[in-house]
Order: sequence, then C-alpha cells, then structure tokens
Amino acid sequence: MAPTRALLEHALTAGVTALDTAFNYDRYASHRVLAKTARELLDRFEVSTKVGYFPGGHTLEPTRLRAAVEQTAVELGRTPDTVFLHNPEHDPTRLAAACEELASCREAGLCRAWGISTWNPLPLLAAAPSVPVVPDVVMVRAGLAVRGEVLDAAERFAAELGAGDRWGMAPFAGNPNDPVWSKVDPSVFLEPGQPASRIQAGLAAAFALPAVSRITVGTSSPQHLDELAAAVRYTASAGVVDEYRKLLHAGAER
Repeated sequence: MAPTRALLEHALTAGVTALDTAFNYDRYASHRVLAKTARELLDRFEVSTKVGYFPGGHTLEPTRLRAAVEQTAVELGRTPDTVFLHNPEHDPTRLAAACEELASCREAGLCRAWGISTWNPLPLLAAAPSVPVVPDVVMVRAGLAVRGEVLDAAERFAAELGAGDRWGMAPFAGNPNDPVWSKVDPSVFLEPGQPASRIQAGLAAAFALPAVSRITVGTSSPQHLDELAAAVRYTASAGVVDEYRKLLHAGAER
C-alpha cells in the first residue's frame, strides 16, 4: 500500500526520514504514486528502491535492470539514494553481471548507492566469490521468524560490509498482525528494565538477528508508526541473542 500524504508528514515529525519501495510495487506504479503523493516532501526522505521484477516476471538481465533504474529516476523526479537488486536468489547465475550493471548505474549517477536485497541469501553464497564488485548495502530478512541457516548465510553474505551498510527487512514475517505476535513475548530478548510493547521488543530483537543498522517495516497507521519508531530506544541483550542462536543451531543439527 502506498503511503498517504498525511502518513508521510507524520513520519517526518516522528523522525522517520527513509522510505523503501520497489519497481514492481503498486502494480508497477509505486514511483509515480510516491512522487505524486509526496511532492516537495520527497526530497526530505532518503529513498531506496529495488529492481528485478517486471510485468513478464523476474529477471536479472542487465539491460532490463538499467532501463528500470533510468525509469525510476524519471518517475520519482529525482535520483534514488539506493537501488537494490530484488531477490537475485531467483537466478544466482546472473548475479555477477547484474551487480556490475548496478555498479555502472551508480557510476553514471543514476543512483547514489547500490545493493542487494535478498529474502534468502543461501543460494547466493556460491556465486558471491565471482562477483567483481562489492555492493554498498545488503538488505536481508531480520527477526525472530528467520531460520538459523538463513541468519548465518546473511552474516556471511554481508561480511565485507560495515555495520551501517547491513539493513534488515520483514521483522514480523510480513504480517505484524499475525496472532503469533500476540502469543510470543519478545521482551525476553531485551536488556532488563525496558518497558517495551511486544511489537517494539520484536523489532528491537530484529536489529540483532542478524546485526543490522536499520530495518524496513510497512504500516499505514500513524499510531503504529509511532510505536515502531520508538522501538529504536530499546536494546537487545547480547547474551540472550547468543543463547537463542545456539538453540537454533542445536535444533538444525537434530
């Protein structure tokens, strides 16, 4: 769902100054809709987007990717700050060529940075050594819903990047309203004495699973946005996170 003007205005008052979208969102109209809705506010946000899905399906064909990046800048009316390869795990054999193309887009001034957004980096690990360029940013799934082997793969895949260049997404597996989040108590992952809501505790824990500097979340509610924005003040317990990772590994080895 595209953000409303009121939600964008509220985001700025809440200290949220980054937006994430994709070429294929909102039936391939996301950039036009965002530009029309945000108008002069858009320059007050850092904008990241993704390319890889097209009306005919997913492809990492370099010319299609470049055309999409060029179209993105036109439709937004400005250069996007970061452009990600969208789920390149669907075709790891084309990872190297696709990365080179996005690096070329950055050098041409079509974006300020480029990266890889992957739901599951496991299929990319074997192809990664053949990639001649290093992404500026990697965005991976984060949080309590991520399997142990995917967490491990995410850390290995982004090992060359600094802490600020590892981003997370989907901390609630795409649905914070799922009944499971009302039954699980993520506050056990926090340092003691932090009065966080369940949603806030789950988001705070996601920043450590794996270690990321920012997390993209979706919302259409100003109240929900406030709750999520306030979660950055809470800190996960390194000891509890370590024990949790050990339990994930032990379960995988059975």
